Amino acid sequence: MRQIPVDTSAAVVMVAKTPKPKVKDRRTGEIATDMESGVKLVTVDVMFAANDEVEILSITVPETGISGELSMGTPVALTGLIARPWENEFNGQKRHGIAFRAVAVTSLAAPGSASKAA
Repeated sequence: MRQIPVDTSAAVVMVAKTPKPKVKDRRTGEIATDMESGVKLVTVDVMFAANDEVEILSITVPETGISGELSMGTPVALTGLIARPWENEFNGQKRHGIAFRAVAVTSLAAPGSASKAA
């Protein structure tokens, strides 16, 4: 499947929603794991601002790739961000979108400082 690298160098990225486990199967509550490493996956919603546009992106990250406290409004760096187009059919309905995955999400807040909304 095609993977498209995403350049984040000119973007402002902040946590919109704190990390939560990525659920593989909603019926059983099974948590998704990385196919290669077996590490549990989490999702982090971020505000991605670039080119006078702002979007909320849900990014999948290995649990081990989360560093620093990631509370709402915390500025972060996204390491190895890729976009992957997807398409599936469920109950006769075709769906498509773009999934985002990163190697790491790292807090850019100074250690010991708390992010506060103004």
